[in-house]
Amino acid sequence: MNTESVDEVFLKSIDFSKYVGAIVPAIIQDNNTGIVLMLGYMNEIALRQTLETKLVTFYSRSKQRLWVKGETSKNYLHFQSVKADCDKDAILIKAIPAGPVCHTGSDTCFDEDNKGRGLEFLSILQSIISERKNNPSSESYTSSLFKKGMNAIAQKVGEEAVELVIESKDSNESLFLNEAADLLFHYLILLEAKDQRLENVIAILKDRHNKK
Repeated sequence: MNTESVDEVFLKSIDFSKYVGAIVPAIIQDNNTGIVLMLGYMNEIALRQTLETKLVTFYSRSKQRLWVKGETSKNYLHFQSVKADCDKDAILIKAIPAGPVCHTGSDTCFDEDNKGRGLEFLSILQSIISERKNNPSSESYTSSLFKKGMNAIAQKVGEEAVELVIESKDSNESLFLNEAADLLFHYLILLEAKDQRLENVIAILKDRHNKK
């Protein structure tokens, strides 16, 4: 019976021997916006530490030591997931940056603004809602709603839906859009309460579309 963890199996699958110094290139991508943030290098120890601590850790070729991204600036890269390329000699890490990634102060090391196309903000909002659920704050409206339970959350979604319907019958665009935003926000809370993601709903819509 194989008792190795998923992380251990992944570590063993990477070909660190292909490059001098037993390191592999690691592309870092923003988990929410999809923007490429930077390129670094990892040896096996750096990748293992990244998987264990959930803070992206590199191997510095110039200093010849491990370094946690953000150890000085505090702009950490919070690890979300990792994949290997087809040859198992390069990795793609998705992370959430705590601030500008480049030492110049730029959002990315390629001098790009780390902004998505707009809809990516829903992923950011989902992450915030999840944080409010898992690490509740007494000052958070979202946390208080999770504390009240599923019935209260479902009731709130129903109330917001009715308010949107009412505003749709009038011509006040601002009120209509605000009620639409309220409904979408509480819908995301309901999904989180049910341990679901918006992506799961989108997958169903795509499947229905493909079957037409």
